[in-house]
Amino acid sequence: MRLPGPFPQYQRGYSSTQSLFGRTRRRAGSGLKTRLILALVFVAFAVVSYYGQPGDVNQVTGESERVALTDEADEIKLGFQAAGEMVDMHGGPSRDRGAQERVQAVGQRLLAGLDKDLAANGRQNPYRDAFQFTLLADPQTVNAFPLPGGPVFITEGLFRRFQTEGQLAGVLGHEIGHVLSRHSNKQMARQGLFQGIAGAVGVLGGDMSSAQMGQMVGAVLSTRYGREAELESDRWGVRLAALAGYDPRAMIDVMRILEEAGGGGGPPEFLSTHPKPANRVEYIERVIAEQFPEGVPPGLRP
Repeated sequence: MRLPGPFPQYQRGYSSTQSLFGRTRRRAGSGLKTRLILALVFVAFAVVSYYGQPGDVNQVTGESERVALTDEADEIKLGFQAAGEMVDMHGGPSRDRGAQERVQAVGQRLLAGLDKDLAANGRQNPYRDAFQFTLLADPQTVNAFPLPGGPVFITEGLFRRFQTEGQLAGVLGHEIGHVLSRHSNKQMARQGLFQGIAGAVGVLGGDMSSAQMGQMVGAVLSTRYGREAELESDRWGVRLAALAGYDPRAMIDVMRILEEAGGGGGPPEFLSTHPKPANRVEYIERVIAEQFPEGVPPGLRP
């Protein structure tokens, strides 16, 4: 018996399968192209929204910057709206009246030194009357932080570790620097950019793991900017401490205190998005050398 030579029925089946695979590949390619276009739209919208914002001049530094709130009064209002909640989270204000007064006095001394320096350069501090310095009762948390517009807080958990007033001045100067540089305000403006990039990564991948990767990318970008802000505020700490008559080298001791506080149980909250203390020591030493090329003058408070 002769077998049919060309097997036409199988040829037809094979041809049909080829066609099906081809359509599948085309649909997959079309889906990828659609996701790519959407991802580009996400990025373009985020970039245009961020860089399309009008720049605002910082009255303290004279620099143009992109911020979410261009009116300092709005920053101050935002900070004070959140202040009560932050105080409650840390057990309320410290009941040590002497320590509380010391924190307030050092904070005001730092601002007074800044006032003289700004006046000499024809500038002003728009947050001057809004600054408040509060020692929080929390004995466990090693932290200091500001809110937009002026409220500055330090916990007893950090305050009790200081050996000198200069160390307190360095930390408060660092937190004042965050306010003067409008770091929270800038971060709010950048958040839309980060979210747009994260959304683009998620859309491009097209699945849950890609969405998670996008969130991770956004977090990494946010942390990087946070670390840059910390170094900028370290520079402010050096400058403000010196203007108020404190030895800025006390900030080096603060870094050692923070490193010791982070031993064993992970870094304290103060270091959650900060560069490592050892790296900050090197940076602070470099800033001090730049500001005092002939050496730190004698007679400053330790």
